[in-house]
Amino acid sequence: MDSLTHPSARWLARLPAAGPPMYVRVVEGLEAAIRDGELQGGDQLPPQRTVAQILGVDLTTVTRAYAAARARGLIEGAVGRGTFVRARAAEDEAGLVDLGMNLPPPPQGLSLGVLLKEAVAAVVDRTDVATLMSYHPGGGSLGQRTSAAAWLAPSLGQVAPTRMLVTPGAQTGLAAILATIAGATGGALVTEPLVYPGVLTAARQFGLAVRVCPSDAGGLDPDALARLCAAERPAALYLTPTTNNPTAVTLDLARRQALAKVARAGGLWIVEDDPYARLFDAPLPAIATLAPERTFHLATLSKCLSPGLRTAFLVPPEALAERTAEALRTLALMPSPIMSAVVSTWIREGAAERLLAGVRKEARLRRAIAAEILPAARGAPEGIHVWLDLPPEWRADRVHRVAQEKGLALVTADAFAAGPDHANGLRISLGGPGTQGVLRGALESVARLLSAAPAPKAVV
Repeated sequence: MDSLTHPSARWLARLPAAGPPMYVRVVEGLEAAIRDGELQGGDQLPPQRTVAQILGVDLTTVTRAYAAARARGLIEGAVGRGTFVRARAAEDEAGLVDLGMNLPPPPQGLSLGVLLKEAVAAVVDRTDVATLMSYHPGGGSLGQRTSAAAWLAPSLGQVAPTRMLVTPGAQTGLAAILATIAGATGGALVTEPLVYPGVLTAARQFGLAVRVCPSDAGGLDPDALARLCAAERPAALYLTPTTNNPTAVTLDLARRQALAKVARAGGLWIVEDDPYARLFDAPLPAIATLAPERTFHLATLSKCLSPGLRTAFLVPPEALAERTAEALRTLALMPSPIMSAVVSTWIREGAAERLLAGVRKEARLRRAIAAEILPAARGAPEGIHVWLDLPPEWRADRVHRVAQEKGLALVTADAFAAGPDHANGLRISLGGPGTQGVLRGALESVARLLSAAPAPKAVV
């Protein structure tokens, strides 16, 4: 490692030939390499003595530069291992505290990184690597489907593993469902006025028109749905029954039963997108338990464990099971073998439940902070996002601008609008900030932003 051709030392070529003292140039060159993506979190840097040799300077200059870079939070040292680029939090990278991306919070009392390392090591140790890295059955192996059935049992009850499909994320599963519905019946998809935007994109992709059904404080209105079915005979209904995205409403059992009854009478397929149910200690029965012959049940691990797992579980109605499996194979030949094996191992050996317990604990603490600072926000005690109504005159573009000026990334109602008539508000995600302290400061900034009296059609 004695030249700039080595990957860990190429960033040294960024240093200007003249200017500030050499140690300052080293720090600035390192910072630029990290900012431009030449160096990533976790990359190892050359030893100080090697850098001194490459640059032709004394060792104390490089030692001073590394110390200054460490003080800026650019690098960190591991005793006996060397110096590494610090893995930076999202708010460090963007300069904003992210209250927009809906992520599960870091689990209390557990290290996701340690669990992942242990699981990957166990999978590689127990499995022939050539087999692991080859093609696998679409929809997951029987063992993976068995793990999926066990994971969903608290809300879905006992379901035969053979009915399960393992998908590489919820969006892929959602696309397979809508492709199946479009191919089988065509027609329109019914949604609430504010809805997960990914379903709108997928519906357009597969030629399904979107029809908006009114909602009330309890969720989608069954009587309004019945009238819409009688007038237009749509093909399917999309619901997020637990901690709705974005409004944070959870349908009670009576509302679930009423919607299932209307769907059955109107010949509607039900797309039950249920990413949050496992965050609840005692989740309500899934709609798929009330109308199993009409319901596609989709549950991702992205909102209760980690989005990086890229794993979701799909249970189609029996009448469209094979068609759904074919659509899934067309969109994604198979789920990631490594991630599917990790998830299956975690569920089978109890690590997934321990991780979920840690996420639940942290989620409750963060939700309590939100309740303290923003008492008008709505959401379950276990929820990882809340909904906050805004006056109609608070325009989304002004909210975005003022929030960014205060160092906040926020998502307003317009991002979720299925039609022109909808409530005005914010979906505030609680899991993205790296710590409770960062979250508290961000929510206090939101409270100050909202305390300003709005002028007509503007945010002041």
